[in-house]
Amino acid sequence: MSGRTLRTAVFALVATVTPCLAHDRSVSYSQWRIDGGEARVVVRVAELELTRFPWARGEEMTARLAESLPDELRLSAEGAPCILADVPRRLEAEPGAVVVEWRVRCPAAGALAIEDDWLFDLAPRHLHFATVVRDGAEPVERVLTENERRWRIPAATSGKSQAAEGTSLTAYFRLGVEHIATGYDHLAFLLALLLVAASLGEVAGIVTGFTVAHSITLGIAALGVLRPERAPIEALIGLSIALVAAENLWLADRRSVAPPWIVGGVLATLAIAAVAGAGRVPALTFAGLALFAVCYFELLSRAAAPHRFRWAVAFLFGLLHGFGFAAALVDAHLSSERLLRALFGFNLGVEAGQLVVVAALWPLLRAIRSQERGATILELGSVSVLALGVFWFVVRGYGS
Repeated sequence: MSGRTLRTAVFALVATVTPCLAHDRSVSYSQWRIDGGEARVVVRVAELELTRFPWARGEEMTARLAESLPDELRLSAEGAPCILADVPRRLEAEPGAVVVEWRVRCPAAGALAIEDDWLFDLAPRHLHFATVVRDGAEPVERVLTENERRWRIPAATSGKSQAAEGTSLTAYFRLGVEHIATGYDHLAFLLALLLVAASLGEVAGIVTGFTVAHSITLGIAALGVLRPERAPIEALIGLSIALVAAENLWLADRRSVAPPWIVGGVLATLAIAAVAGAGRVPALTFAGLALFAVCYFELLSRAAAPHRFRWAVAFLFGLLHGFGFAAALVDAHLSSERLLRALFGFNLGVEAGQLVVVAALWPLLRAIRSQERGATILELGSVSVLALGVFWFVVRGYGS
């Protein structure tokens, strides 16, 4: 089998077996406004999350969601379930999101508990951000996971006692580590950058550029300075992976003339399609990427050591990935004090997890590079990452 045929086969195989990875981040949100023995519940979830269910199409989705949610996301008082007070209804929401509201009445006062069994069977790594405001106290959030599905809420005597029940700094650190460990697209991006790194100095530059960039935009987005739409960001993260992997293959192919213009042409075509209303990514974004790709590849074609520019690519696309990291925290709508705690702990966890991943990958990649067919193996790795990036971009940018 020729090298070109093998690369094509790998691309097709990865594109075939990766649909399950479309849902790499599974997150939902709820707000509980509790006054005495009554509570108003508002749940928000991305439409993409609902595609896990066979009934998540057309008018049936709203009815099935309203039927199942109150049974699986429950409020109880002293062990007794709170009673549904009205029929759940779907509210207006931004494109790509589904919002459902209902009310419950609790049979007893005192301590309450939120119990969550929704989505964990289909997505074991699912995160649910529950925010509670009880009897006018300060809002406090808790991140519910498969291993911690129940949140006990004591009777509101003071804002301080309620806040003690919220997710801690340490817990947010763990969530950051888990986020990078199960964030397959971010891991694929790091892998694409490291596949052609020739020295420890290049690795340090790549990691530093990526870390600084995504820390900047994580803070900007989470603090509300700039909050881009989540759907285009997720699609562009997939595209960034594909572009870096394409650059790897171009460098391995001794920087031939055609690929940069092919990439630029594809991006320009996507911009034209976006003008006509296709997809979720703005046309101007595609046009800017097309111009960047052509200029960047032209710069590399003239550079004696093109690998040294990898830190700049890591920084540029790291800005984009930072918005992806921030999405879960931004959509939780935390109070300023709670947001700063969450942002600090989560970012530390992301950085720690990233360093562990790089420390594990780099020796392995060096060992592969030293083998007789090491270059071919790493090239196939780039083909696989390219397939993943294209798949994520298409599903997130153009999927239903």
